[in-house]
Amino acid sequence: MLEKFAIVLAAGQGTRMKSKLYKVLHPICGQAMVEHVVDQLEALGVSEIVTVVGHGAEMVEEVLGDRVSYTLQEEQLGTAHAVMQARGALEGKEGTTLVICGDTPLLTDDTLQQLITYHESIHSKATVLTSIEPDPTGYGRIIRNEQGVLERIVEQKDAETTELAIKEVNTGTYCFDNKELFEALETIGNENAQGEFYLTDIIEVLKVKGKVVAGYAMPDAREGLGVNDRVALAKARKVMQERINHRLMVNGVTLVDPQTTYVDVKVEVGPDTVIEGNVSLLGTTKIGSDCLITSGSRISDSTIGDSVTVTQSVIEQATLDNGGDCGPFAHLRTNASLGENVHVGNFVEVKNATVGKDTKVGHLTYVGDADLGREINIGCGTIFVNYDGVNKHRSTVGDGAFIGCDTSIIAPVTIGKGAFTAAGSVITKDVPEKALAIARARQENKEKYANRLPHK
Repeated sequence: MLEKFAIVLAAGQGTRMKSKLYKVLHPICGQAMVEHVVDQLEALGVSEIVTVVGHGAEMVEEVLGDRVSYTLQEEQLGTAHAVMQARGALEGKEGTTLVICGDTPLLTDDTLQQLITYHESIHSKATVLTSIEPDPTGYGRIIRNEQGVLERIVEQKDAETTELAIKEVNTGTYCFDNKELFEALETIGNENAQGEFYLTDIIEVLKVKGKVVAGYAMPDAREGLGVNDRVALAKARKVMQERINHRLMVNGVTLVDPQTTYVDVKVEVGPDTVIEGNVSLLGTTKIGSDCLITSGSRISDSTIGDSVTVTQSVIEQATLDNGGDCGPFAHLRTNASLGENVHVGNFVEVKNATVGKDTKVGHLTYVGDADLGREINIGCGTIFVNYDGVNKHRSTVGDGAFIGCDTSIIAPVTIGKGAFTAAGSVITKDVPEKALAIARARQENKEKYANRLPHK
C-alpha cells in the first residue's frame, strides 16, 4: 500500500467573507472549516499533512496546533504556487498526495478514500475530484474527450461559451503521484487571465508526457462545496447539521424537529434521549441516556448524566449528574457541578459551585462560589453574596441544612449540618450544626398607626 500525504491549501485571505476572521477559521457546527478537513485526513490515515498558510498564519497554527506541519506562502500567486511551498517537506517521497482546500469542510474520508482507490487502481499520475453542478458558475470546467477521458480543466475566466455550458466541475481536490507532482510543477507558467500559476495546468503537462490522468465524479456533489462567502457558509452548515442529526437519530436519539435542532460535531448524546426543537447543543457537550431537553434550551461544553430533564435553560461549562432536573429558565454557569437527583428550579443561577446529591434549589436563587452538601433545601430568594467588590469568597452549607426563604449568606461563612436559617435572615457568621440562625430585626407593631395618616 502506498504511503499517503496531504497538502491543505489555507493561505487565501477570503475577502468575499467580508470578515476580520481568516476564511478557513470560520466555524461550521462548532469547528473551524480547516479543522473539519484535517479531521477527515486523519481518519483517512494520512501520514503527513502539510498546511500552506499565508494571511492569518498564526491563527491557523493556534487552531490546528501540532496536528500538521506548516509552510508559508508569502505571496498568493495561485494554487500551483501554493503547492510548491510544500516542496521542502514532500519532494522526492514515494506515495500518493492529496491536495485539498481548507475551505471544503464537507468532504468525507469515505469520498477521499474512493478517490485514492480509483486513482491508484488505474495507475493515474493525477486524478481530479469532480462533481456535477446544476449551476457551475465560478467553477473550473472538466473537459473530456468523446471516450470520456479527461483532457483538461478550464477556469471560468478562461472558458469559451461552449465550455461554460459544461456541468461537470473541478472541486479543487486532487490526487497525485507525489514525485510526478513536484516534477510537473517546475514546468507550469502563468499565461492566463489571472496571471496565476494554476494547479489545473498539471493535467496538460502530464498528458503531454504520456502519463495517465483522470477525473473521478463524487456521488454527492454537496461535498465539494467551497465556502467563499457567508451564503456558502450557511449552506455548508446546513449540510453538516443534517449529517450530525442523522447520526444521532440512527443511534437512538429522538429529535422532535431535526430542522431546528442545532448540534455541534463533537457533541455526544446517549440513546433514548429526547431533544425538542429549538435546542442548541454546542462545543464538547455530552448528554447521557433517557434525558429530556426541551425547547429553548442551550447547552455548551457541559456534561449531562442519565435521566436528566432540562427545561428551557442555559447550561455552560457545567455538570449535571444522573436523575437531576433543571429549569425552566435556570442558568448553570462555569464550574457549576450538580450531583445526583439535584433539583434546580425556575430562575435559579449556579456558578462555580458544587451542589450535593438530593439537594433542592427551588426558585429565584443565586448560588455562587459555594459548596452545598446533600439533602439541603434552599428556600426561594436565597442569595449567596460572594463578592465584596474586590474579591470573591466561598461559603459552605452542610448536609441536611434548611435555608429559609429570602436568606442572604454573606461569604465567607459555614452553615453546619442540619442547621436552619430563618426566613429573611442575613447570615454573616458561621452557624453551628443543627442550630437555628435568626439574623433580622425583631418585628414591632405600631398600634393604630393608620389613624395618624391623612385621609384621602
